[in-house]
Amino acid sequence: MATDFARHLKDFRERASITQTEMAQKLNMTQSHISKYETGRKVIDLETFMSWVRATNSEMQAAMIMFGADIFAQASQAVTLIPAFITTVDATQLFM
Repeated sequence: MATDFARHLKDFRERASITQTEMAQKLNMTQSHISKYETGRKVIDLETFMSWVRATNSEMQAAMIMFGADIFAQASQAVTLIPAFITTVDATQLFM
């Protein structure tokens, strides 16, 4: 499981065309730390993971990994329906 997650980190970075050295600069850490995260020799904390995701613009891919493709698909569908819901409902009636 940890090695699968580590592969995702590497994939995020490579898809963004960022080297380990560049990623280390973005996250204010050493290239060695980046390598350890990507090989599963070091477990990434949530704050660093979120910074990694933002640095690589991998928010959607990370959501699918964290929540599963089914839940992600349902959430994506719900988000597309929200504007239609808002325009068809009188907002003043929601809180009465």
